[in-house]
Amino acid sequence: MTPALRVLEHDLRYYRQTWRGTITSTFVAPVLFVASLGIGLGTFVDRSGSAVLAGVPYAAFVGPALLMTQAMQAAIFENSYPLMGKIEWRRTYAGILATPTTVGQLFAGEVLWLTIRIGVGAVGFYAALVAFGLVRSPSGFLAVPVAILTGLAFALPMYAFTATQKTDSAFSLVFRFIQIPLFLFAGTFFPVERLPGFAQPIAWFTPIANGVAVGRAATLGTLDPSALLHVAVLVAWVGAGGLLAFLALRRRVVV
Repeated sequence: MTPALRVLEHDLRYYRQTWRGTITSTFVAPVLFVASLGIGLGTFVDRSGSAVLAGVPYAAFVGPALLMTQAMQAAIFENSYPLMGKIEWRRTYAGILATPTTVGQLFAGEVLWLTIRIGVGAVGFYAALVAFGLVRSPSGFLAVPVAILTGLAFALPMYAFTATQKTDSAFSLVFRFIQIPLFLFAGTFFPVERLPGFAQPIAWFTPIANGVAVGRAATLGTLDPSALLHVAVLVAWVGAGGLLAFLALRRRVVV
């Protein structure tokens, strides 16, 4: 087994001891989110006649967006306090690097773990969408890999940020001034095109708006060539974030 897979094995073994604490966020929260914001709020939106997308129930509009925002939130959190624990508090990385494992191998294993962790949440949320009948096209399953890609587009920049921190004091600022605004204003509850003109390019620059656009198109069966541009933005975020994360980690752990 390669060192990267050994790192992944460590994360999986640790998760086997802590997975009960993630049941709510992985399986219960999706049902509550879809039921309250999609079905509950959506019923009032549909009755008011103010549909955000012609011919599409509000629940079907907002459901895939919630899948993407769940991936974003899971990715940001996983790379805040848990990552700080590995680097600073529990010194897990110090122990791993004391073995014949390079920084690159350590980082590769962590990226594999993040992919699996985000994927588990994405599958759970997608199952909730299917259960509520909100997936209207056979192409809907593509929303899962898009959610994973969206999650990684947030996970890796957040990883880079956390690797530069000595304490957890800045995490609350990320949650309040980055995560929450993106949740509210990146196409989750209404189309980006309804934002003020100056704000639309800002929204389209973010990973979440692009992930929401592709995920929504997949579940509604409206995929077109523009989806490739949105995916390209996500890939660019993953690539740039991955490079920054690796450099930040190497600077932090190499003495």
